[in-house]
Amino acid sequence: MELETISPSEEIDLYVEEVSDRLDRWLAHQLPHLSRSRLQKLIEGGKVRLNGTVCTAKKRTLQAGDHLCVSIPPAQPLAAHPEAIPLDLLYEDDAIVIVNKPAGLVVHPAPGHETGTLVNALLAHCDRLAGIGGIQRPGIVHRLDKDTTGALVVAKTDQAHQHLQAQIQARTAQRKYLGIVCGAPATESGTVNSPIGRHPVERKKMAVVEKGGREAITRWQVEERLGNYTLMQFHLETGRTHQIRVHCAHQGYPIVGDSVYSSARSVGVNLSGQALHAWRLCLEHPVSGERIEAITPLPANFTKLLAVLRQSSMNL
Repeated sequence: MELETISPSEEIDLYVEEVSDRLDRWLAHQLPHLSRSRLQKLIEGGKVRLNGTVCTAKKRTLQAGDHLCVSIPPAQPLAAHPEAIPLDLLYEDDAIVIVNKPAGLVVHPAPGHETGTLVNALLAHCDRLAGIGGIQRPGIVHRLDKDTTGALVVAKTDQAHQHLQAQIQARTAQRKYLGIVCGAPATESGTVNSPIGRHPVERKKMAVVEKGGREAITRWQVEERLGNYTLMQFHLETGRTHQIRVHCAHQGYPIVGDSVYSSARSVGVNLSGQALHAWRLCLEHPVSGERIEAITPLPANFTKLLAVLRQSSMNL
C-alpha cells in the first residue's frame, strides 16, 4: 500500500491585517504545522500567490491588505509494508485493538522513519487494516510520541475509525497519563489552557504561542512529591503534538528525561525516553456501546526511577 505523510490540502487563503514581516516568516507564524524549509520550498516552487500573482521572493515585505494564496500539494508517498514486529495487546476484537506502545516505537511512517513503526506492525497483525480511515495512517485514531509509552487504540473498520475520532473530538474518550517532572508545583492540581504551535525559531519543536497556535488544554494533579521531583497525573482535553511535554516545560516543570524540552541532567536511571506514560484509556466501544477501559502497567525504567527518587527524598 502507499502511505502519504501529509494529506492533500485545498488552497489556503490568508489576509495581512497590518504591515508585517517578510513573506516566509509571516507564513511560518500563520501556518505553524508546516516547517520553515517546507514553506520556503513552496515559495520557490511558485506555490504562493501574492495579490493574484506568483511570488517567489521569500524576503518580500508584506503590507496591510495583502492577499496570499498558498497551494500545498500532497507529499511524496511512502511505501508501508507489513512487518513482523511484536505487539503488546491490551484488548482486541473485530472492531478495535488497543496496544501498549513501548518507548522508541514511532506510530506511523514519516521521513526518517519509513519502516519499523506501529503501523507496519499492525499491517502484519490485522489482515484488513489497510485503508481504514485513509491510506495515510491506517487505523490510527490518536498518537503517542516516539518515546512516550502506554495505551493507544487503533480502529479495524471504517465505522470504528469514524466513531472513535468523534469521541476524541467530543472529548468523551478519556486519556490519562502519569509523568515525573523536575520541580515541585506550588498547588496540588491545576489546568493549563495555552495554545500550542510551531516554535518560532526551532522549527522541529512545538511551543506555547500567542498567535497562530491551536487550543490546548491539559489538566493535572500531584500524585506524589519526591523532593525536587513530582509524580503527576495528566488528563488531556485536547491532543496537540507534544502537548503535555510543552505545557510542563512552559510551566517550569519539564518531564524528566525529555531531551527536547528540558536541559535537566540525568537522575541516575538510564531512561529510554521521557518519563511519560499513557496509563489509562477509557472509551465507548464503537459497535456495542460498552465502556472499555484499558490500564497499562508502568514501564520498568519508570518504576525504577520512582524507586530511586523515593529513596533520595527519604534521605533529604
